[in-house]
Amino acid sequence: MADENEETTASEQEEGAQETEQPRTAKNTVTVEDVGPCKKKVIVEVPEETIKEVVDEQYRELRRDAVVPGFRKGRAPRRLLEKRFGKETGEQVKLKLLSEASEAAIRDQKLDVLTDPEVDYQHVELPDTGPLKFEFAVEIRPQFELPALEGIPVTKPKLEVTEGQIDREIEQLQRWSGVWTPRENGTVEREDQIIAGVRQNIELTDEEKARQVAQVEGKAEGGEPEPTYIPEAEIKLDNAEIFVRPTGFVGSVPVEKLDELLIGAAVGDKRTTTVEIPKTYFREELQGRKANIEIEIKEIKYLRPAEVSEHFLQRFEAQTVAELRDKIRNNLQARIESQVRNDMSEQIYNYLLDNAKFDLPVDVAARQAGSVLQRQYINLLQRGLSRQQVDEQMEQLRAGSEEQAKQQLKTFFIMDKVAEKLETDVSDEEINGHIARVAIQRGQRPEKLKEQMERDGSLSQFRLDVRQGKCISKLLESANITEQVPEEKVEKGKKSKKKKSAAESEEGKAK
Repeated sequence: MADENEETTASEQEEGAQETEQPRTAKNTVTVEDVGPCKKKVIVEVPEETIKEVVDEQYRELRRDAVVPGFRKGRAPRRLLEKRFGKETGEQVKLKLLSEASEAAIRDQKLDVLTDPEVDYQHVELPDTGPLKFEFAVEIRPQFELPALEGIPVTKPKLEVTEGQIDREIEQLQRWSGVWTPRENGTVEREDQIIAGVRQNIELTDEEKARQVAQVEGKAEGGEPEPTYIPEAEIKLDNAEIFVRPTGFVGSVPVEKLDELLIGAAVGDKRTTTVEIPKTYFREELQGRKANIEIEIKEIKYLRPAEVSEHFLQRFEAQTVAELRDKIRNNLQARIESQVRNDMSEQIYNYLLDNAKFDLPVDVAARQAGSVLQRQYINLLQRGLSRQQVDEQMEQLRAGSEEQAKQQLKTFFIMDKVAEKLETDVSDEEINGHIARVAIQRGQRPEKLKEQMERDGSLSQFRLDVRQGKCISKLLESANITEQVPEEKVEKGKKSKKKKSAAESEEGKAK
C-alpha cells in the first residue's frame, strides 16, 4: 500500500498545490427570449473548457479533504477519487455550473429579475464531452415611462366646520350618554327597545323529524340510539331585549324589516312572523332554516338623551359648553384636514395608475392574488364564519383578490420608480417615529410593536408604505391644486361614501 501511495504524478502534485479558483478562460453563450409579459427565457451554453475547469476544481477540493484508506490526507490519486466519488462529484459539478452560469447570465444581460431562476436541475445532464446546455425562466420588473410628476392636477375640496356639525356631534354624545327609559302609555317607535317574551319554532327537515322519532323510540325501548344533533324545535325567552331597527335580532334569529313588524304595537300586543335564516348565517345549525316567531311585548323603552349638565361636560373633559364646542370643532377640523389630504392623495394615485401603462408579471400577480385571498379567507374565519360559509363566497372573493392584487402590484412598481426618480428614502429614525405614533394609537409600547412587526414580516411593508407617503407629499408640493367648494349636501336619504383618513389608513397598513 505504501508503494501505491507514492504513485502520485508530478501533474497531480501540481494540481493539488492549486488552492485558489482561477478565472474562467471561456465565455458562456447566452440567448434571451421574450415568453410573456415581463417574463424572459434565458438559454445558456457552458463551453467544455469551463466544465473541465470546474471538474478540476472539485477534485482538488475533494483530494484536500477526502480520507482514503492507504493514503495520507491530500495524497490520494485522482483516478481513485474518480472511481470512488465520480457520481457524487459529477452532481456537485453540475449544480455549481448551473448556479454560476445562471447568475452570470442575469448579471451580464442586466436583467432586473423579480424571481429566482427556475432551473430544472433534475432534467439537465452533465455531458461527457461538449458544452452544457440548459435554460430557465425569470420574471423581470416591468419597463415603463412615468408620466410628468410636476403639476399633477389635483382638486382640493374646501371644507369648513359648521355650527350645525358641532350641534350634531353634541347630540350624538348625548345619545351615547343617554338612558333607556320606559315609554308610558305609548306604542313602539323606530329605534325603541322592547322587552318581550319570545317563542321561536325552528322547522325541522323530514330527515331530522325521522331521527327525532327514532331517538325517542330508542330511549323508550332502553336502547342507545346514535347521538345526532337536532335543533330545538321550540325556544322560549322570557325577557328578550329587542331593538326596533330595519334589520334586528329576535333571540338568535336575524329578522329583516323588524321595525315594520313592531312599530305601532302596545304593551301586551303580540306580533308573529316567519323568517328564512340566510344560508350564510354564522350558526351552522340554523343556516337556511325557517323560523316561526311570536313576540309578546312586555315593556317599551326609548333612549332619553343625556342633559348637557355639569356631569355631562366633565365626562368629556370640558368646564363649559363653549369649551366642549371648541374641543369638537378642533376634532372635526383635524378630521376634515385628514379627509382632504386623503382625497388629494387618492387623486395622485389615480393619476399615476391611469397614466403609467405596462403589463404585470403574470406569475407574480397570481402569487400576490393568492396572498390577498388567503388574508381575506382567514379574516372571514376570524369573524366567526364557518369554512362552509366562506367557501360559498370563494368565487366572489377570488375575483376581488385578483383585482386587488393587480392594483397593489401596479401601485408598488409605479411608486418604486417614483421614489427612485425623486431620490426618496426613509431612515430608521423616521420608521421608529411612525411606529411610535401607531403604537400610541393602539396603546402599545413602540419597541414591542416593532418586535411584533419584525416577527410577522410586516416591517418591510411598513417601510415601503412610509416611503410611499413621503413620495405623495413631494408630489403634492408640486401639484397644480385647485380649490373647489363642494356641492350642497347630498339629497336626503342618500349616503355618501366615507373615505378613511390618512391616519386610519396608515394604522390599518401596520396591522
